[in-house]
Amino acid sequence: MKGTGTLNQAGFDRLLAALDDDREAAGRKYEVLRANLIRFFGWRGDGAPEEHADETLDRVARKFAAGAEGREEIHDLTGYCIGVARLLLHEVYREQAKRQKALRELPTQEVSAAADETEARLECLRRALEGLPPSDRELIVQYYQGERSAKIENRRRLAERRKVSAGTLRMQALRLRQGLEASVAKCLESIGPGG
Repeated sequence: MKGTGTLNQAGFDRLLAALDDDREAAGRKYEVLRANLIRFFGWRGDGAPEEHADETLDRVARKFAAGAEGREEIHDLTGYCIGVARLLLHEVYREQAKRQKALRELPTQEVSAAADETEARLECLRRALEGLPPSDRELIVQYYQGERSAKIENRRRLAERRKVSAGTLRMQALRLRQGLEASVAKCLESIGPGG
């Protein structure tokens, strides 16, 4: 499932400003809102609650970045975010259903080809990670390490070690992830079909 666009600093800043005028208080409220979204997705059996919580917040931030001219002001930001999360969850369920149906309809040869493509994708990711400076590689690996509460704790400690806020850490990880995705796509193009 893909996001609907790219999060930018202006949208993120406007989202924080909507949470609180004080930047530190806004950061704390952001983390509480994110934790609530993670629980929302987790309680519904979502397999990637943290990623979908981030996508929800990205979508809300992009709405803020687009500006509110001519639109009704958002009075209950938490309720609005839950509404966006519900829509995202419906998208996730539809995507999963499509994938499952497609997998059931795939002949055995195509399943083998899909496995080869996955292996090529992993090799490209390994190459892209090796091309990163050690500090960036450490950040991106540790940012996505662990499951559920362990991942949250890892991110908290990582932000403390780097002496940045959780929001800044998230933006750094997002930029690195986007760069890695572009590198992997370029690598896959160079390999071409059939490896």
